[in-house]
Amino acid sequence: MDLTNDSLFGPQAGETPAALAAALAPPAAPGHYDELRGGAGGDALPDAAWARFFEQLGPEGFADLNRRTTDLQRQVRDNGITYNVYADKGGPQRPWSLDLFPLILTPQCWQRIEAGVLQRVRLLEGILGDVYGAQTLLARNLLPPALVHGHPGYLRAMHGAKPAGGRHLHIAAFDLGRDADGAWWVLAQRTQAPSGLGYLLENRLIISRLFPEAFRDLKVQRLAATYRALLESLVRLCPGGESEPRIVLLTPGPYNETYFEHAYLARYLGLTLVEGSDLTVRDARLYLKTLKGLEPVHGVLKRLDDEFLDPLELRADSHLGVPGLLQAIRAGNVLVANSPGSGFLESSALLGFLPALSRQLLGEELRLPALPTWWCGERAAMLSVLPQLGQSVIKSTYGGAGAGAVLGRTLSRPRLEEWAARIRREPDEVTVQAWLPLSQMPTWNASPQGDRIVPRSLVLRVFAVSDGAQGWRVLPGGLTRIGSRDFDIASMQRGGSSADCWVLTDGEVDRTSLLHHEHPAVDTPHRNRTVTSRAAENLFWLGRYTERTENTARLARLAIESLNGEDQGSQPLLAWLGDSAVANGLVLRAVPAATQARRVFERSIIAGLAGTKAASVGYNLSAVRGAAAAVRERLSLEQWNLIVRAEQEFQRACAACAKEGDYSSVEAMRVLEVLSSHTAAMTGAQTDRMTRDDGWRLLSTGRHLERLGFLARALASAFETGAVHDDAGYEAVVALFDSTITFHAQYQQRHDVAALVDLLVLDRDNPRSLGWVAQTLRGRLARLANSPAGVMPVMAMVVPDPQHWTLEALCERDARGRHAALLELLQQCVDASFRLSDDLSARYFAHSADARYTVGA
Repeated sequence: MDLTNDSLFGPQAGETPAALAAALAPPAAPGHYDELRGGAGGDALPDAAWARFFEQLGPEGFADLNRRTTDLQRQVRDNGITYNVYADKGGPQRPWSLDLFPLILTPQCWQRIEAGVLQRVRLLEGILGDVYGAQTLLARNLLPPALVHGHPGYLRAMHGAKPAGGRHLHIAAFDLGRDADGAWWVLAQRTQAPSGLGYLLENRLIISRLFPEAFRDLKVQRLAATYRALLESLVRLCPGGESEPRIVLLTPGPYNETYFEHAYLARYLGLTLVEGSDLTVRDARLYLKTLKGLEPVHGVLKRLDDEFLDPLELRADSHLGVPGLLQAIRAGNVLVANSPGSGFLESSALLGFLPALSRQLLGEELRLPALPTWWCGERAAMLSVLPQLGQSVIKSTYGGAGAGAVLGRTLSRPRLEEWAARIRREPDEVTVQAWLPLSQMPTWNASPQGDRIVPRSLVLRVFAVSDGAQGWRVLPGGLTRIGSRDFDIASMQRGGSSADCWVLTDGEVDRTSLLHHEHPAVDTPHRNRTVTSRAAENLFWLGRYTERTENTARLARLAIESLNGEDQGSQPLLAWLGDSAVANGLVLRAVPAATQARRVFERSIIAGLAGTKAASVGYNLSAVRGAAAAVRERLSLEQWNLIVRAEQEFQRACAACAKEGDYSSVEAMRVLEVLSSHTAAMTGAQTDRMTRDDGWRLLSTGRHLERLGFLARALASAFETGAVHDDAGYEAVVALFDSTITFHAQYQQRHDVAALVDLLVLDRDNPRSLGWVAQTLRGRLARLANSPAGVMPVMAMVVPDPQHWTLEALCERDARGRHAALLELLQQCVDASFRLSDDLSARYFAHSADARYTVGA
């Protein structure tokens, strides 16, 4: 059968979509459950649910799947969904990998999974309560002490501590695999900071929009109600009796592999995204550092492994946690989800002891079994598994779920013998688990050799979340991880992919929307969005680097244009351009001056555009992205995509422009013109697409502070080099201030100092004049300080007041013929930009005790 023939993908006479799917899809590998065919092998037709899915593909049928795949990839790219891979030499970020087809689970199948997961999370909660309490399980040898006290995830500092709200776990994840007979098995469990709750939401939004008819017809259960239940539970269990407790989401930061979903979840749940440096402990209570001072924190949803939480009591080298946090937890003053100390539950070795623990704590047999697992610390277990290492999975006992997993079937005989010797030497360190041929689900594979459906192995991560003081609920769906073609193991780190998971229901579909989350408290008063000191600092530098990028790009463009224009012989112009380019880092001081070697100077500017040295255009643009990444939850999707696209296109264009031996001024001009359009869009988004809170005011302050210093330095240099007294230099100065059209409309062809000063210094209607910038900057600082109307805070007084500037005084020459008053004012503006930067940092970002100014000053 020629599968590349387009006619096969359309409706065929007497051929159903299910039959066509069966023809396109080879059966699962021998020994693997076939999700498409419900376990049946050979050329059997898809089961009923999959048949209904393919029937809803529409009139174009399978011929439309490539277009949908393209739409999927575009949506991932536009949404900025990334998964950071630390070992990826090509860069820290890569787009999230998502397959076109969802995993489809019937109501009957899901009921068994749900019941088993609910039982297991109850069991884990009971184990934690005993281990950090009476420890009867250890006393009765139902739990080996080596797997608890010997595990780094057990925190002695938390023994005897009662968690706020009376519950240790609020979120638990279980990795499940299906065997050849269709039964589900637990492969691993995650309790410290389970990842996936954000990614699976994005998977659902994208896939449900690509297959809306199938999603509706199959009655897929929705997800939003579970997230709401989790948030309402956290709110109810927070200590302090607050009607609106403050809950934050603690992230390791932008370089964490799953940072995207941290920012996504914070935005979706309405939580403040924080890093450890945003928090502080005072008198055993947790506080958030904000622009308005310290504000109490009642709950923390952590995405940080326990060992990094508190450098005072855990890892002393951790810069991610909060000193004193464990003290606040033990005092019952803050709820942390999950409570620190659950890490030992993630050891695969524990799985083998859970059946007996279930009988002891719950009086029940486990409904959802785990794969046969042997901890080699028990001699009998070690001796029984050594002969079967080649058919097993070898894991680290103390390395966490999945850490260091090795497939015995991939090892050579000498490597197996090495492992056997290591197990004999260090039996406690190794756990052996039976190997499970994972079930395989259909994935869409478009290739020049022919489009077809390819079976790939999967692991399903299912989440149980807190639903009140005693209850739990299981998220009706999960994160499906798909193995790569090269590995029969589902790992995102090894090039795997993901898929949505559709849980079908026989009853009513929950209609809670994924796109809108209401706060559980009804009719609550409006509360301004919290601006943390870290977020404020990054917003401040986002504004500064945006302005710096725009300024250096305009200066570089003006320099290249002037060096190739009809006025390239003007010595004052060249002197001014050279001085400005060096002052702004566009060229090194060692480069011959433009007055001496114009072409060398020009080539140096072009070659350095995309450089990594501080102050280059490329460096500034990269810094814009870095600052934006740190406050991504505060930016619109369009704003973030614009920044990413601007940097990527600029770097690609510069690489093509500055080929070895080919320094094209025409291409460089084109690249800078495109970048100017992007930076204009960035500043427009910052002006029109962001809420006017204190964070935005600091962003705007950063932009105007940068503009004040840049323009003042440039104008001072123009007077000192004599450029303003040269026609070509005069026009260039006006162009750098982006005021050419306005100038000629008001002053025609005048080239006198008075006209220049009037427009570029005094005109408070011109956003590029120093007067407008100074006035706006003073106003932003006054609003930031909550000063009464007409009262200027002390901090703002370092910025010269444009109301005191006069044309007559600024145009007056001294005995040496210099415009001394103007030059003095310009120097004051430059000094103010430096001093104000330091003062803002001390007051708002560092919370320095000896800051010169207070908010109310």
